[in-house]
Amino acid sequence: MKKLTPMMHQYLTIKEQYKDALLLFRLGDFYELFLDDAIVASKELEITLTGRDCGLEERAPMCGVPHHSVNNYINKLITKGYKVAICEQIEDASEAKGIVKRDVVRIITPGTLIDTELLEDKKNNYLMCIYGNNSGFGITYVDVSTGELFTTEITQENLKQNLEDEICKLQPKEIIYSIEDNELEDFLRVCEKKHNLYINKYDQWRFEYDYVLKQIKKHFQIFTLDSLGFAKNHLGIYATGGLIDYLKTTQKRALNHLNKIHIYSLKQSMILDITTRRNLELTETIRENKKKGSLLGVLDKTVTSMGGRMLRKWIEEPLIDVDKINLRLDAVESIKEDILTRKELKENLKEIYDLERLCSKIVYGSVNPRDLVALKNSLKRLPNIKNIIINQKAGLLQSIVDEIDNHDTIKDLIEEAILEEPSIAVKEGNVIKDGYNQEVDQLRSASRDGKSWITTLELKEREKTGIKSLKIGYNKVFGYYIEVTRSNLSMVPTEYIRKQTLSNCERYITPDLKEVESKILGSEEKVISLEYQLFNQIRSIIEKEVAKIQNTARAIAQLDTIYSLAEVAYENGYIKPIINNETIISIDKGRHPVIEKMTNNSIFVPNDTYINQNEHEVSIITGPNMAGKSTYMRQVALIVLMAQIGSFISADSGTIGVVDRIFTRVGASDDLSQGQSTFMVEMSEMASILNNATNNSLLILDEIGRGTSTFDGLSIAWSVSEYISKNIKCKTLFSTHYHELTELEGKVKGIKNYRISVKEEGENIVFLRKVVEGSADKSYGIQVAKLAGLPKAVITRAKEILTNLEKNDITKHESIQESKDSKNTKENHQLNFIDMNKEDIANELKQINLHETTPIDALNILYRLQRKANDL
Repeated sequence: MKKLTPMMHQYLTIKEQYKDALLLFRLGDFYELFLDDAIVASKELEITLTGRDCGLEERAPMCGVPHHSVNNYINKLITKGYKVAICEQIEDASEAKGIVKRDVVRIITPGTLIDTELLEDKKNNYLMCIYGNNSGFGITYVDVSTGELFTTEITQENLKQNLEDEICKLQPKEIIYSIEDNELEDFLRVCEKKHNLYINKYDQWRFEYDYVLKQIKKHFQIFTLDSLGFAKNHLGIYATGGLIDYLKTTQKRALNHLNKIHIYSLKQSMILDITTRRNLELTETIRENKKKGSLLGVLDKTVTSMGGRMLRKWIEEPLIDVDKINLRLDAVESIKEDILTRKELKENLKEIYDLERLCSKIVYGSVNPRDLVALKNSLKRLPNIKNIIINQKAGLLQSIVDEIDNHDTIKDLIEEAILEEPSIAVKEGNVIKDGYNQEVDQLRSASRDGKSWITTLELKEREKTGIKSLKIGYNKVFGYYIEVTRSNLSMVPTEYIRKQTLSNCERYITPDLKEVESKILGSEEKVISLEYQLFNQIRSIIEKEVAKIQNTARAIAQLDTIYSLAEVAYENGYIKPIINNETIISIDKGRHPVIEKMTNNSIFVPNDTYINQNEHEVSIITGPNMAGKSTYMRQVALIVLMAQIGSFISADSGTIGVVDRIFTRVGASDDLSQGQSTFMVEMSEMASILNNATNNSLLILDEIGRGTSTFDGLSIAWSVSEYISKNIKCKTLFSTHYHELTELEGKVKGIKNYRISVKEEGENIVFLRKVVEGSADKSYGIQVAKLAGLPKAVITRAKEILTNLEKNDITKHESIQESKDSKNTKENHQLNFIDMNKEDIANELKQINLHETTPIDALNILYRLQRKANDL
């Protein structure tokens, strides 16, 4: 049996500890992968698979990537769902006795990326940890690249739905979990497939209370949890301890930038479920998952990456506290009204580096010299930014001024120590300024003097030998040498020592040349090593100030977000809404914020909205397809949401009574993977709304009951309308093609009819897009079908059928169809009310067999009888 080479023995020993990761093993200028890892990586990265004799029975499969471009390859592997373990040399090769010591210095996973080139600028990269037991869930999530750390618990009803909503809101790149309940674990696996998540069970995580408590105390360097604000038995304690344990295991360093944890409750902000986020297209579009075309796409004029991430968070978590909303609105108003302030803010903010992610790089030790120059240039802008807003009266802006620290000590240190245009790589020298360190200056002087001597020597040797083409060169293999072309070899002095023969020249050395070479190269090596040490000292000094820099970064992010909302308000003519805790939503000439920006030269038709919870809770909206019902309802929801994030709104004026939730039931879709039809999905969403809405919620309902038969659908829509008005009493916009629902106005308190205006021009219609009081008398379905391009023959035949139906009443046609089934003969007789007079109605009522009539049949019979009675 062959004996393993020392290198392969070392590799296999380390790989045994990291079986679930692809091990990138540093050998010289390459990261190599071996055996199964090499086979996987060569396929995923599309790189050549080779082999190497390592003492195994067969050549070990092998592939590698250059160290200078490794991040690109890591990104590809992470995107495909792999973990990557980075194995580095941990001792100087010149001091090694035998094989150089190596070990894994970091495990990179989708949720632990910090390299800016691998991350989206204006989107967080969250790692989420979930702990679950019989009483609920603890959730802790972190963005390692920015240092943001949050935790909450879910203990109320609808545990699974609330957990799924939170996951979809945060869109974590990775989820780890420890679940005591197998049923809940199965649910997470369903979420993994449904939402394309990266979920893994962290088996090393021990969820005993004492263990997680120890992890938290050690990380935050505290004696009790009271200083963090945790309530006793808060489930977030378990999730936080588990997350810290996972980070400690994978990152292998003290994560000092995770120095603050935010404990929040789901009830502190407006709750938006998955369906509502999707239907309102808050941060991305439904069809293409793109930012452009979403509300975020309209509102985002942020200048910094930090501000972009904060704006996204504001949109995802609208406020429900009136005072906090008004603080934001006052700040936006203050900036919006001052053109010069907005211009100066933009000019200064655009020079601010991503300070949050820079702090992470400082803690990780991956910061480079140019990053520190960017930090210095960012800090230089802070006094200007404070001066720009210091006289603004808005309370939130004054708080931001107080939070911004100029960090003069750090700025001056970098200014004094780091070159303006240093090398990117810290181990290549050209980092430290002249005058910062006396030893660096001396070594550089020695190097410069030596090179000057080389230049003088070259001129001297040309004159001495008479060889005008003689030159002194340098390479890493031979060092400095004297090069003479073949035509001049006869003139070479005897004291020259031949070192290398090339096709067209000879290279020589002399004792004097080698002596100077030793001084030059020795100085260069020493200065590079010393610069590296000094750089690390500077980084360590800055690391102690990371928490303060993070506070400033958050203040800048908040200011940038306010600037963005102010800029958008100014450009689009938005107005400041009145926000209160009353029960009224009143919007004058409201516009859909996204669609009005995408209509180009066409004019968007604004509409008014008035909903009063006590008198006018439910608006029944009728009108043809494509007339604008859905647009109108969505715009109301978006205007309310904009107001509650602290944004001005797309209207001429608006008074918004704060809502606790926005629900939407829009469009038709199925979920075949879960065995749910379109109608089943519709009813499931409707059930969730009716079970979770409160009297402070806003409901957007579009075409309830359209996925089943006419009578069934009408019955459900009718019943839902009554239930909302009588039981929930929440603000509701309900569009429908069931014109029968308009009869609820005047019969059920709080329901009022509206319609979308159209203009008939012969057989065609023109959409006026205007919402007015009253109800539509028809749906114009055939005209819309004609506009959509259905074949002329289909349109002509549809008109014939419609004429026939209108003459004979749809009920008769349903009766004719049902008469084909002999079992329903009696029901057909009960439903056939054509040409009945008052006596006929009375006789028909007497003939109904109540024992054989189903509840839905009874409702249909009563509805048709009432309709005929009204026509008498």
